[in-house]
Amino acid sequence: MSTHAAARGRAASLAHVVLAYVVAFGLAAAWLAWGPSTGRLWLDGLVADVIATLVVFAFSQLYRNSSFYDPYWSVLPPLLALYWWSQATPDVNQVRSWLVIGVITVWAVRLTGNWVYTWSGLHHEDWRYGMLRENRSKPQAFLVDLFGIHLVPTFSVFLGMVPVYIAVTRPGRPVGWLDVVAVVVGLGAVGLELAADIQMHRFARTRVPGQVLDTGLWGWSRHPNYFGEITFWFALAIFGLATSPSDWWWIFGGAVAMLVLFLAASIPMMEKRSLERRPTYQDVIDRVPMLVPRPPRR
Repeated sequence: MSTHAAARGRAASLAHVVLAYVVAFGLAAAWLAWGPSTGRLWLDGLVADVIATLVVFAFSQLYRNSSFYDPYWSVLPPLLALYWWSQATPDVNQVRSWLVIGVITVWAVRLTGNWVYTWSGLHHEDWRYGMLRENRSKPQAFLVDLFGIHLVPTFSVFLGMVPVYIAVTRPGRPVGWLDVVAVVVGLGAVGLELAADIQMHRFARTRVPGQVLDTGLWGWSRHPNYFGEITFWFALAIFGLATSPSDWWWIFGGAVAMLVLFLAASIPMMEKRSLERRPTYQDVIDRVPMLVPRPPRR
């Protein structure tokens, strides 16, 4: 296929994904505007979230490609935060709300942009989805697709957004040093992810089969992008803590759930695949820490 034809096919694929999200968020917005209220703002947001997820799932089934869901992870949070903020009482802390939504927007633009840059089109599906459905009957594969690939990540992201709900809907304490920490940690996490992505993209242009990236950030952590992603969700939890310190005992629940999701699912799958495809990856495991960056062992 020529470069021009490939570009046309990729543009057409992206148009199909955009259509899916217009329909998904359009129906979710219609429910919020005209559907029955639950009487709880956070629950209204969750129901709309699930509606949008089910629409994206329907498109995934229609096109037999669950990568329709990939950008949902980063597209939903700023929209959900803006909805909650728009419905909040006037006495909510506006400065903190701007800070929270600003950090989320920067994160969302980077992550969505990286997906657009790396996704080649509807002929490509994330390899992890095939691994999850492998050796399962059609009914089992359907349930894995619905829950494991779509709904579980949706609920995980929503749980991670609970501190944002607190920050943009409650007056809370005045903006202080914890908010500054949250901004620094959040933007630092996005910067780390961006640097890791750039290094990986440059490496991917020239690598040979079996070669492993173990320089730059990837020489300090085997998954620096995941470390940045986990750190971002902890930054959102810090915003919630800054708003309501008395809720410290549960406010980090969403960030911890994200940590567990990466440690129990994403990272083991990546490690297994790398060991199968890259003969020298065990050497990298022996030298480079899995997640938290530090200088590699000799």
